[in-house]
Amino acid sequence: MNNSFPPVSDIKRIRKSLDITQTELAAASGVSQSTIAKIERNKMSASYETVVKLFETLEGMRKNEKRDLTAADVASDKVVTIQSTDRVHQASDLMRATGYSQLPVLMGEIPVGSISEKGIFELLRQGLTMEQLAQTVISKVMDESYPVVADSTPISSVTSLMGSSGAVLVSRKGKIVGMITNADMLKLI
Repeated sequence: MNNSFPPVSDIKRIRKSLDITQTELAAASGVSQSTIAKIERNKMSASYETVVKLFETLEGMRKNEKRDLTAADVASDKVVTIQSTDRVHQASDLMRATGYSQLPVLMGEIPVGSISEKGIFELLRQGLTMEQLAQTVISKVMDESYPVVADSTPISSVTSLMGSSGAVLVSRKGKIVGMITNADMLKLI
C-alpha cells in the first residue's frame, strides 16, 4: 500500500482532471457520494482508510484511462518546423520566438533531421564562432530526425521511444500532424 498521498484537497482536482463525477468515484471506491462531497468541500475530516481508498481508486482510474491513450491524444497539434536549407540563425530566431528548444527539420514535408538549442551550443563549444554558425545551412549541422509514429500508436509505445529521442513526430496517412515532447508526456503525470 502506498502511504505517501497528495494532500486531501487534491481529491477534487484529480477527480475533475479524470472527468469523473462524485457519483462515479463513489461507485468505484465504495465511499458514499455525500462523504466525497463533504471531503472535497473540506466540511469533514476523512479517516485515513477513506483517503487511502479514494486515492487508490483515482490512481486505478487514471491508469486505466492512460492505457487507452494514443499518440494523437497527447501530441501538440501545432508543429513548428524548419527547412533543411534554412540557416542556423533562422532556427535560433524561431526557437526564441516560439519558446521551443528543439525543432524538426524537414525537406519539403519529409522529416530529415532535428535541431536543438543543446545541439547549437555544442557546436559553439566545438569552436565554431557565432557568425560562422549563424550562416551555416541547417542540413550541415542537424541531428538525427525524430522517430515518426502513427497517430493511433498507444502512448506506452511512444514512451519507450522518448527515452532515446527528445521528441516523437505523429503522422496520419504519411503527413506529420503532431509532435510529442517530454513536456507533453509530463502533463500526463
